Amino acid sequence: MEEIIENINEFLDSGEDNLKKERFNASATDFFKAIVVTCDYLIYSKIKIFPKNHSQRFSLLSRHFKEIYSKVSELFQIYVKSYNFKIKKEDTIKIREYARYLKSFINKE
Repeated sequence: MEEIIENINEFLDSGEDNLKKERFNASATDFFKAIVVTCDYLIYSKIKIFPKNHSQRFSLLSRHFKEIYSKVSELFQIYVKSYNFKIKKEDTIKIREYARYLKSFINKE
C-alpha cells in the first residue's frame, strides 16, 4: 500500500507543478488521478478489491462510499471535459481541494 501512497503524492506534486505553470488541464488530470488512486486505496482497504476501470470504481464507490461517489462523479464531469476543452483555474482548484481532502482519510489510518 506504500507504493499507492507514493503514487498519490506524485500526482498531487505534479498537479501543483502544472497549476503553477497555469496548465490547468494537465493539473486537473494529475489531481483527478490522485483522487482515483486514493479511491482505489480506500476501496481496497475496505473490501480488498482493486477496481480495474472507472466503471467498476464508480460501481464500488456507489455501494461502499456513497458520499465520495457523489463528489467524484461531479468532478469526473470536469475531468472528462478537459479531454477536449480548456477548463478554468477554478475547476482545477475544485479537483485539487477534493484530492487533498480525500488524502486526509489515508493520513488518518
